[in-house]
Amino acid sequence: MAVLTDYTYVFALGTIFALLEAFNNGANDVANAWATSVSSRSISYRWAMMACLVFEMLGALTVGARTASTIKNGIIDADSFRDNAGVQLLAFACAAAGAGIWVMYCSRNSITVSSTYSLVSSLVGVGIATVGVKGVRWGWYDGNGIGAIFAGLLMAPVCSAAFGAIIFMLIKVTVHMRTNCVAWAVWTSPFFFLIAGTICTLSVVYKGSPKLGLDQKPAWFIAAVTLGVGFGLCLLSTLFFLPFVHARVMKKDYTLRWWHIVQGPLLFRRVPPPDAYAARIPNYAVVQHPSSESESVRELKVLSPDLRNPDRITPSAYNPEAADYDKMSIRSEIVPVTQQRYRKLIKNAEERHHANLRRKNSPLGWAMRVLHDNPMGAGSIHEFENLKIVLKRIPAMIVVGLFYGAEYDIHTAQIGIEGTPDGLRMSRVYSQATKYPNQVEYLYSFIQIITACTASFAHGANDVGNAVGVWAGMYAAWSTGKPAAAKESVPLWQIAVIALTLCFGFITYGYNIMKVMGNKITYHSPSRGSSMEMGAAITVMVFSQYKLPVSTTMCITGATVGVGLCNGTLKAVNWNRVGLVILSWFFTVPCAGVIGGVLMGLALNTPHF
Repeated sequence: MAVLTDYTYVFALGTIFALLEAFNNGANDVANAWATSVSSRSISYRWAMMACLVFEMLGALTVGARTASTIKNGIIDADSFRDNAGVQLLAFACAAAGAGIWVMYCSRNSITVSSTYSLVSSLVGVGIATVGVKGVRWGWYDGNGIGAIFAGLLMAPVCSAAFGAIIFMLIKVTVHMRTNCVAWAVWTSPFFFLIAGTICTLSVVYKGSPKLGLDQKPAWFIAAVTLGVGFGLCLLSTLFFLPFVHARVMKKDYTLRWWHIVQGPLLFRRVPPPDAYAARIPNYAVVQHPSSESESVRELKVLSPDLRNPDRITPSAYNPEAADYDKMSIRSEIVPVTQQRYRKLIKNAEERHHANLRRKNSPLGWAMRVLHDNPMGAGSIHEFENLKIVLKRIPAMIVVGLFYGAEYDIHTAQIGIEGTPDGLRMSRVYSQATKYPNQVEYLYSFIQIITACTASFAHGANDVGNAVGVWAGMYAAWSTGKPAAAKESVPLWQIAVIALTLCFGFITYGYNIMKVMGNKITYHSPSRGSSMEMGAAITVMVFSQYKLPVSTTMCITGATVGVGLCNGTLKAVNWNRVGLVILSWFFTVPCAGVIGGVLMGLALNTPHF
């Protein structure tokens, strides 16, 4: 039974903004985390949606924290509220509003920001409005002050770039630079499963299991668990994965099915069909050309006769997309693009996409047809005919809002539209990246799926607790009539609601952020993507050891740049996009802080009877 019934409206508004912040956390932070795997084509956007729902919920509900920091890292002293639960409830509501409004604006405009930093900035603004500048902990405070929190804004991307580059260079030297790179990729795959398993286990220990408290265990216990999981995964991959990919990639056995993996070493004795001339595996190229032929058949036609044996393809010889990029660049440079033509190209591309959606026999196809066949008529919306049209359009608009992301072509959006400055810029970036054989990239797609799902599990276990903290503080103050403590117990239903809202945000609106990340920064492939995700995971672990708050968004962005630079040239990175991302990080601090602070200041100083 609630005690502060007079402030139920404040709690209700705060709850709305807390859910809004969680929704946009999913649409922004989670989308940025999954953008690497989707951009690399290791997993489709639809499967990423399902994996996000499963692993985020699993992490949040099984090993996630049951207590949450109501005032992130204690940047405002809880005693500052002078035992006034009503003021504290209002402060948390305004903080949630400031973060929610800012992240919503950024998600709507495809601006990548950190939800954690947005909430921290909003809390700082609320703290200044409530207790003044001196009431905020600006210094280091053993890693809990503003100085420590924002130190990671500069250090995390740089460290993550270094770790990601080191891992990718290990793959590059071990596999990509070999003449017989496909065979090297197959036989060394257990070693990279060992690396991925070790890093993922450490990620769960230090970030993804607050309820279990694994990070508090003795060093020997952590080392034993980590190495046990890593070598266990290595052994399993040697017994089952290695024979499977050997038969599929090296023997080119197209009759092999996924369930045959249980046969293990017996697959080495499996005889491929006599017409097995090319491995039938997915095409991981960023730019793909529509063709009725399979990728392997088209690939054989592209390669010269002396290169038709995939085991003999060298990295320098295998670059099937470079010519297309050069031609695209030439065509784009010939035709000057005016602002009017640019808008026309954007509109035409959108119309083509919507026309394709209308042809689909699905709920989204039906909804798009309804909207297309029922445009608004002349006059204002309250005209009788327009009101009838609105009633027809509302159900279709709801369906579009729910399912539009599932049909969104992330890769086409990342590549850019040919003839536009963005399309020209991306063609130049992609032309600087070496394209490795699909047979090699296929092996690393499995590793990337493991790293992506582990990161999602750790995010659900740790970051959901961060997202629910302010809402938990509001609920504690409203239901008990006492100011919430610096850490509050969180009911399981609150964690479940926040986790579901976060997943819902990613599923329905994550595409709006994913389209400006991933391949929009540099060329992606599974070997690159897995290196990026492992580099980001190592950075989070290192910073956690020193109790330095860090944003996963910043880590994965830094790792993306670091791996992109491994192409050997600065031109392999889209610095225009990187600059915009960094700028958005710095703008988060004043913008979210001002919104939260202004709302709190207005609420505290509003005249009343």
